[in-house]
Amino acid sequence: MTAARPPHFSMIRGFQLADWFTIGNAACGMGAVLALMGHLAGNNPDGLFHAAALIPLALVFDVLDGRVARWRQSQSALGRELDSLADAISFGVAPAALGYACGLRSHLDCLILIYFVACGVSRLARYNITADALSANESGKVKYFEGTPIPSSVLLVAMLAVAAWQGRIGEDLWFGSIHLGAWSLHPLALGFALSGSLMISKTIRIPKL
Repeated sequence: MTAARPPHFSMIRGFQLADWFTIGNAACGMGAVLALMGHLAGNNPDGLFHAAALIPLALVFDVLDGRVARWRQSQSALGRELDSLADAISFGVAPAALGYACGLRSHLDCLILIYFVACGVSRLARYNITADALSANESGKVKYFEGTPIPSSVLLVAMLAVAAWQGRIGEDLWFGSIHLGAWSLHPLALGFALSGSLMISKTIRIPKL
């Protein structure tokens, strides 16, 4: 009698080549979060720069997984869900963590960072449930995005990387801070608010290449 394979082994055997690129995306995102945690703990002085490099690398994997899936004609519902989970880490949680590590730490800043991640997750969920309706042809390829794609948060990462390179983080963060009674806000955090709002917009339609 042949021994039954563990369930997790069967799941891994079901992965397509493109799915491994998606796992690479998630790994880069989680690596960025860990680098930032190390930086805040004082164990990784260059953690900001490591994170700022890992998030764009996650974008490379994100682009490649789609290209490989179309090349091998192996697009699937599993791959789409896996891609969304990876994107939530790499382009939602990791950029928000980078913002926090760079100095966006007031109560209002944190509320904006939470809003940004919530918008990103909502954007991904909406894309998944409407993908079939938006498909342009039998290939199942989505013709356009509603709202900006969550990987657009790489622009925020680039901005924060430049600020870190110039030493404009923490108390010296670009544009300083605004005091609103007992509350304070760093204007730089508004970039996250804008990015999140654009992601959940239904009026913006961007062609999917």
